[in-house]
Amino acid sequence: MSAIHLTPAQRKEKRGEAHHLDPVVLIGDQGLTDAIFKEADLALKAHGLIKVRMFSDSRPDREAALAALADKLSAAPVQHIGKLLVLWRPVPEKVKVERDDRAAGPRVVKILKFSKSGNHRAQIKKITVFGNQRVTAGGEIKRAKTRVTSVKKKAQD
Repeated sequence: MSAIHLTPAQRKEKRGEAHHLDPVVLIGDQGLTDAIFKEADLALKAHGLIKVRMFSDSRPDREAALAALADKLSAAPVQHIGKLLVLWRPVPEKVKVERDDRAAGPRVVKILKFSKSGNHRAQIKKITVFGNQRVTAGGEIKRAKTRVTSVKKKAQD
């Protein structure tokens, strides 16, 4: 039995959300393999709600595959209609890694300049930009100006 149970109202909502989705996992003649479970797990991690197409003509085989997928992947079976199976599992929250290496420092920037006539290839330049510099919309390097503070604030400090 799957670990997640949906109420009929939740199941109806998920069916509505899945209506416009395309199948992301296809199950062929070999049935459920480790590769199928791996792909379905990756799709559930990325999307949460997925459609699976099974090319088997046997309805009991499709029902067993839906139950097996739901059990092994800890997902809720939402719908089985024809050869389409719909599974749902909450998407895990992504861990944000705070990076301290984004401080001002040299970094390499690619600048793309198109020819004025349009007959030649665009030129690609790699330029090192330092912490006190910025790249303008025209592709030029300019120094960042120091921020001007008012006379009153200077007097307070």
